[in-house]
Amino acid sequence: MSQGEDGLVSFFFYILFVYPLTSWFLKPGRFPRKRGITYAISFLAILALGKTYLEFQDRGPNHYNELHITRASTPLEIKKAYKKMSLELHPDKNKSPTAAEEFARVKEAYDTLMDPELREVYNKFGAEGIKQNRRFDETQLLLEIAVFYVTWGMLAFVLTLGKASSTARNWIYTGQIAMLIAEISLMLQETKLPSWLLPTWTEHEFVFLMRSLFPAFMNGCRCLCGFLYVDVDEQARQKMEHLEAQNKDILMVLRDIQVNMQSIQASGGSGGNYRSLGGGSSAAGTLSGGPVIKATPTGKIKEMEERLRQQRERGSSRVSEPVKAGAAEKAGGGFQVWWAILLYVVFHFVFANNSGNS
Repeated sequence: MSQGEDGLVSFFFYILFVYPLTSWFLKPGRFPRKRGITYAISFLAILALGKTYLEFQDRGPNHYNELHITRASTPLEIKKAYKKMSLELHPDKNKSPTAAEEFARVKEAYDTLMDPELREVYNKFGAEGIKQNRRFDETQLLLEIAVFYVTWGMLAFVLTLGKASSTARNWIYTGQIAMLIAEISLMLQETKLPSWLLPTWTEHEFVFLMRSLFPAFMNGCRCLCGFLYVDVDEQARQKMEHLEAQNKDILMVLRDIQVNMQSIQASGGSGGNYRSLGGGSSAAGTLSGGPVIKATPTGKIKEMEERLRQQRERGSSRVSEPVKAGAAEKAGGGFQVWWAILLYVVFHFVFANNSGNS
């Protein structure tokens, strides 16, 4: 399977299988919030690492692994390694059924790595570059890099349409920028990888690893950001409604206090006995054979404080809950996926094939 076909299969695999399954873990009410996030991240990490491991196993060992050397080995070290391996694997001395095949791979690795030009092509483009007799062409390489990043950038934009996905889009584009800088540094500049960092890997394999993990990163950003999204505008609207309700209650209580103050002033000179009614809401009441009972301003203030406390409790419980994406944005998710599939297929068969044939 070619690299373009492998990318197409990977795209459909993540969009049509991985993303729905990750969304299943994050469905509200299915698991506790923290547990759902843990399950989703673990599922994405295990799946991405497992898929990448199988892809590298399918590619087989590279020339450096065949000779048991590193990418920093000198020609002298390559010769010594080849001499040792050829003595072990030569069909005349090794009776293993696979000895001839192993010896041929070692000979191919030696011939490639001893030629400085072929070695550079192999480090940059892998075994496919050697088979296609590729040579380093900066313009062609930049075109291929642009096709990959523009394609996935447009897909990310389509798949993250809507206010709820804006944060995911920022994360994805940040990851793409980091990947692009790393890839250009490895492929177009004389940036040397540290000798301790996977010493037998080539630049081509590092780029392949980044591109292989990117679909998992993109789907993880979509799922997690959509799950953690809080609609700030809707939250602010609820807070304003809550404050408006509080203001209405305050005005009602203040009007009651004003009426009671006027009533007290009007009856202040009658010489009657008055008893405060701390939580009462009526202006005055008459008990048979007893004094007139008045609701004092102090009682009204206490009543106002109690009502405001209850309003704060109701408002905080309502506002503290995250406001999730609207139903319209969720309903449009399937539409975005199909547009993304169509866009990817067009780019793959039009641009990717053209760049590969040129």
